[in-house]
Formats: sequence, C-alpha cells, structure tokens
Amino acid sequence: MQTVVPAQSKTKQNYALPLAIIGVLFFLFGFITWTNSVLIPYLKLACELNTSESYLVTFAFYISYFVMALPSGWVLQKTGFKKGMILGLLVMCIGMLVFIPAALTRTYSVFLLGLFIVGSGLAVLQTASNPYITVLGPIESAAQRISIMGICNKLAGTLSPLLLGSIFMKDTDKLEAQIKTLSEAAKAAQLDELAQRVIVPYSIMAAALVGLAMMVYFSHLPEVSQSDDTEDKATETTSTRSSVLSFPNLVLGFIALFLYVGVEVIAGDTIAGYGQFWGYKLSEASKLPAYPLGGMVIGYIAGILLIPKYLTQNKALVISAVSGLIFAIGALFTRGDLSIYLLAGLGLANALIWPAIWPLALNKLGSFTALGSSILVMGIAGGAILPLLYGQLTDKLNAQQAYWLVIPCYLFILYYALAGHKKKSW
Repeated sequence: MQTVVPAQSKTKQNYALPLAIIGVLFFLFGFITWTNSVLIPYLKLACELNTSESYLVTFAFYISYFVMALPSGWVLQKTGFKKGMILGLLVMCIGMLVFIPAALTRTYSVFLLGLFIVGSGLAVLQTASNPYITVLGPIESAAQRISIMGICNKLAGTLSPLLLGSIFMKDTDKLEAQIKTLSEAAKAAQLDELAQRVIVPYSIMAAALVGLAMMVYFSHLPEVSQSDDTEDKATETTSTRSSVLSFPNLVLGFIALFLYVGVEVIAGDTIAGYGQFWGYKLSEASKLPAYPLGGMVIGYIAGILLIPKYLTQNKALVISAVSGLIFAIGALFTRGDLSIYLLAGLGLANALIWPAIWPLALNKLGSFTALGSSILVMGIAGGAILPLLYGQLTDKLNAQQAYWLVIPCYLFILYYALAGHKKKSW
C-alpha cells in the first residue's frame, strides 16, 4: 500500500525520494520538450516547409496540453499519481515510435501526430508533478522546489539541442546548398535520408521511457492527499464558491501562464531561425537554443538561493516580467549578435515565472486545487498558439519585428505579479 502524504505536511523525511523521482521526470520533460527547437529547422528542410508551417511543430506538441489537461485530471483521480505517471510515460513512448513511420515516409502530418501523442503523455505527467511539487512542503517555499525541478528540466533542455542537433543537422549546410541543384529524384533521396536520422534517437528515447516507467512502478512514491490543513484554512472561502472560475487569482494566473509559456517557447524555439536571419549557417544556428536554456538554469539557481528567504514569489515575478521587457526591447532595437544574445537573455528573465505563478494561482483554492491545476496545465497551450503567430508575423514582416508579439505578454505578467494575484473576487 502506498503512503499517503498530506499536502503541506511539515514532516520532511519523506520528501527526498519523491523529489528525486520527480526530478528525473522533469529532466525527461526538458530533454523531450526542447527537442522541438531542433525539429523546427530540421523538419523545415526535410519536409520542405515555409516558416509558419514549420512552427506547427510547437502547435501540435503544446496544443495537446489544452486538449488533455482536464482528461488528465480525471485520469489521475481514477489512477492516483503513481499509476498516472506510468500511463503518461507509456503514452509518450507510443508517440516516439510514431516517428519511425513518419521518417520512413517523410510525412509531415505523421510527425505532427507523433508530437501530439508525446505531448498528451506529458500532459498527464505535468498535471501530476506540478501540484505534487507545490503541496509536498510549505507553500512559502514552493517556488524554490519548482526551481530545483526547473534546473533538471532546463539542463536537459540545454543538452537536447546540442546532442540531437549534432545528429539531425550534420552536414545540413552542404545539403541545403546541394538540393537547389539536384533533380527531383535525387533531391527526394537526399531528403529521405535526412528524415530517417530521427529513427535511432527516437527509438532509444522510447526504450528509455519504458525503463523510467518501470522505475516509477517499483518505487515507493507516496500519494498526496488534497485534504489538508491548507484546504481547511480555505474552507471559509471555498464553501461560498460554486465554481473554480470564481477565483480571480486562478483565472488571471491561467492567462499569465498561457502568455508565459508562449514567450518561453518563442525564446527557445525561434532563436535558431533568428540566427539564420542574421547570417548564421544552419548547423551553427541549431546550437543557439542552448543559450536561453542555459540562462534559465542560472535563473533557477538564483531562485533556489533567494526564495523565500530574500525574495518573495510575487517579487520574483515582478523582476522577471520587467527583465523580460528589457531584454525583448533590446533585441528589437539592436542588430546581429547583440540582438541574438539579448533574445537569449529572455531565458534568464523567464526562469522564475513558472515557479512563481503556480503557487500564486493555486493559493487558497482548497477543494478546487486539483481542478485548478488541470486548468493551469491547459495554459501550456500558449506554446502552441504564440509561436505559430510569431511564424506568421515572420513571413509577413521579418524575424526581428515579429518579436513585438512578446511585449504585451510580459506587460500582462507584470500586472499579475503586481495586482492580479491579489484579486479575491470579480
């Protein structure tokens, strides 16, 4: 029988193993998620796409969170956290295996189907793991714990474009120049070979997912009960409310999270194309996503050291939003390498937004906490919508001017940090 740990329990002896297991899962999240930053230029070449079409990679992946978030909450109610995590890992494995027929046929729509299935599995894992981290300890230090998970996530995300980029994008500069002079048959043969480079890496990742599912199955991962002292303290508030949407801090937090994930994905997944805009070769540009992700690691370390002893979660959110505005405006009004480095700086600015929004949005939801968590996970769909808009703006304007899209996003996040999370009623 699994141990049931009350949320906000002050006993810490049970924290180490659950947090270690969740840390491994967050490493997995990061490695798989930020593979998209390499898949975008890779599939753009292999499947002969324009810019906006290539950003369907992020759309297919992140829209699955919106579609699957509420069903994921229902699944977790039926299965519990542990079995739900195992199910999510196995669903992801199926999505990875879909890449094999996609590569063999070089069919973009099948690649997108595989990405959607992988994202669906991740939605189950995210729905379980984020509130798990939030409630497994004092709410005041929730952002600190999420920051630790963020380091695992973004270290993996930093490795992903470097490792997989060296496989997928090998000799693509030469190939990109050659295909312009090849016959249709020769070009198709070259692009078929390029598309099939994903088969071995994705087969290995599928096997790793099965191994991780077995690790979770045999682990002593405790279940977390939502019936805790936090819920008791919120009883007076929640008993008078009939809908989760009656909590402004949650609804506004959902919007802030939606916008945040959008700008985070834009910073990480468009920087390779932005490097090409300023003259980088494709093989060189494919390594640029490591810079914003490295900045996020630095930001997470700062969060661990500063929150909550020296910095409250909402103040960290204020600093992050203001920093995002400064870096974005700088990238818009500079040129070349400086503009690219300022764009990469968004990674540092973004680091503490996710860990700060979650506890602020879930604060005092009481019995609505599980549903509120599912709604917040739906906000990850911002990574589907905003990069697609960026791609369309790039085709109409250019890769630099399209970044004006992130300015209103950071302004709303700043509003949520200053006032929105304090709003108690409509």
